[in-house]
Amino acid sequence: MSEQQPESFIRSSARIYLRLLGYVKTYWVAFAISILGFTIFASSQPAMAWMLKYFVDGLTEGSDALFFGIPLLWGFPLFIIAVAFYQGVGSYLGNYFLAKVSLSVVHDLRTNLFNNLLTLPNRYLDNHNSGHLVSRITFNTTMVTGAATDAIKVVFREGMTVIFLFGYLLWMNWKLTLVLMAILPVIGLMVTSASKKFRKQSKKIQTAMGDVTHVSSETITGYRVVRSFGGEEYERERFNTASEANRDRGLKMTRTGAVFTPSLQLVTYSAMAVVMFLVLFLRGDATAGDLVSYITAAGLLPKPIRQLSEVSANIQKGIAAAENIFEQLDEEPEVDHGTVERERVEGRVEVRNLSFSYPGTDKQVLEDINFTVEPGQMVALVGRSGSGKSTLASLIPRFYHHAAGKILIDGVDVEDYRLRNLRKHIALVTQHVTLFNDSIARNIAYGDLADAPREAIEAAAEAAYASEFIGKLPKGLDTLVGENGVLLSGGQRQRLAIARALLKDAPILILDEATSALDTESERHIQAALDRVMQGRTTLVIAHRLSTIEKADVIMVMDQGRIVEQGSHAELLARNGYYARLHSMQFQDETTSA
Repeated sequence: MSEQQPESFIRSSARIYLRLLGYVKTYWVAFAISILGFTIFASSQPAMAWMLKYFVDGLTEGSDALFFGIPLLWGFPLFIIAVAFYQGVGSYLGNYFLAKVSLSVVHDLRTNLFNNLLTLPNRYLDNHNSGHLVSRITFNTTMVTGAATDAIKVVFREGMTVIFLFGYLLWMNWKLTLVLMAILPVIGLMVTSASKKFRKQSKKIQTAMGDVTHVSSETITGYRVVRSFGGEEYERERFNTASEANRDRGLKMTRTGAVFTPSLQLVTYSAMAVVMFLVLFLRGDATAGDLVSYITAAGLLPKPIRQLSEVSANIQKGIAAAENIFEQLDEEPEVDHGTVERERVEGRVEVRNLSFSYPGTDKQVLEDINFTVEPGQMVALVGRSGSGKSTLASLIPRFYHHAAGKILIDGVDVEDYRLRNLRKHIALVTQHVTLFNDSIARNIAYGDLADAPREAIEAAAEAAYASEFIGKLPKGLDTLVGENGVLLSGGQRQRLAIARALLKDAPILILDEATSALDTESERHIQAALDRVMQGRTTLVIAHRLSTIEKADVIMVMDQGRIVEQGSHAELLARNGYYARLHSMQFQDETTSA
C-alpha cells in the first residue's frame, strides 16, 4: 500500500468510520443509554480526589471535623459507598447496552455480507478464494466491532473521565492545569503517526488470516485427495507458512503498540513531573487537603489518557476490516435489467452470432456460434476439453453476460427476462454436484422446490434411479448426506442432482456431463429415465461419453470455441470428420479397457 498523506489518511479513515457508525444508528436508544452510563461512571472519578481534600483537612481538625454536616467519622465511609454505587450503576448501563449494540452490529454486518454473497456476479466469486470470503464474515466483522463499539466505549468513558478530571483541576488551579494541557498536541501527533502504522499492519493481518482460513478449508474439503496422494506434509508446510505469516504480522503490530504506549507514558509522566514540581514550589496558601486532592486528580489522568491513545490501534484495525467489508458490499450485484416474466416457456432456444470472452481477458472462448433448438428436441454438444461447451451452457441461464450476439428463449433475449424468472425455466445438472449437509429429501426439494409434496420427491428419486440406494439407507429420504454429500458415492450424488432437476420440471434441461460419474448399469437406467423426461422438453446435453448422445436430434461438435460440425450420429459418422475421429478414439479406449 502506498504511503498516504496525513490529510488524505484522516479523510479516508473518517469516511469509513462514519459509514461504520451508520450501523450503530439503528440502535441509537441502547447506544444513548450506554453513553449516559459512561458519563455517570466518568463523573464519579473526580469525586474520589475531591473527598480526599476533606479527609486530609479533617485529620488536622480532629474529631470535630464535619463532612456535609455529618461527622467525618461516618460521613466519609458513607460517601465512598454512595460513589461506588453511583459508579457501578454507570458501569452496568454503559457496558451492557454497548454490548447489545456491538453484537447487533456484528449480526447486521454478517447477514449483509452473506446476503450480498448471494447476489454477487459469478466473476467476483471466481476471482476471490472462498477462504478470504469466509474470513470476512467471521474474522473481519469481529474486528469491526473494535472500532464501532469497543473503541467508542473507551473514547466516551475515558474521554469523559479526562474532561471531568481536567475540569476539576482547572477549578482547583487553572494555571498549573494549563501547564499539564501543553502535552495534548504532542500526544495528538504521536497518535496520528501510530494510527497509520496500525491501519497498514492490520490490513496485512486480515489478508494473512484469510490465507489461514483458505488453506484450512481446502485441506478439510479435499482430505481424501490429501491422504491418497500423501499430501499431508505439503499441507502442513502450507498451513505453517500461512500461520507464521499471520503470527509475524501480529507481532509486528504488537511491537508498534509496545513502543507507542511507553513513549506516551513517558511524555505524560514528564508533564506530571513538571506539575508536581510546580505544586511543591508554588504551594502558596493551599491546604494539605488541597494539595493531596490536586495531586490525586492529576495522578488519575495518565491511565485514561493512555487508554485513549491505545484505542487508536483498535479503531485502525476496525477501519481496515470495514474497508475490506465495504469493498465487497459496494460490489455491483448481478445485473438484472430484464422486465419479461413468463409463467412457462415452450423451450425454443436460438443462438445467433454468439461470441464471448471472460471478463478481464481478451481470449475468445466462443466465436460466432449459431444454432436453434426446437421445443422437445435433444441437442448434444461434444468436443475436446476447453472447446467452450460448458461456457456455452453457462450463458443460457445468464451466469455470465455476453456482449456479442444473442441467446433467445421463445424469441426473447435472455437479457430481457427477469433473472429469477429466466432461471425458473431452466434445470441444470453439472458434473460437479453440490449437495448440502441436510437430508436427501431436502437436497432434492431445494430452494423454490422446498414445498414439493413427498410423493413428488419420491417420484423424482425413482425417475433418477436413486430409489434403489435410498431405500437401503438407515432413514431413507431423511438420511443426512454429510458436507457436500461426502457420505454418498459420486454416482449417488449425481443421481440426486438429476432428481433435483427432474423435480423442478423446467421446460429447458441442461445436462453438463450429468452422467459422467455413473457406472454402466446406473447410466443405462438414467438414460431410460431421461428418455421419458425429455419428452416435451428442450434438452441440451454436454457429453464426454459419445454413447450417451447417439439418440440426440442434433449433435454439434465444438473445437476452439467454434461449431465445426453438426448433424445426427449417423450423418456425422458418415462424414468421417471430427466426430468420427472422436468416436473412433473413444471406441478404441473402451475396447482396450474392456
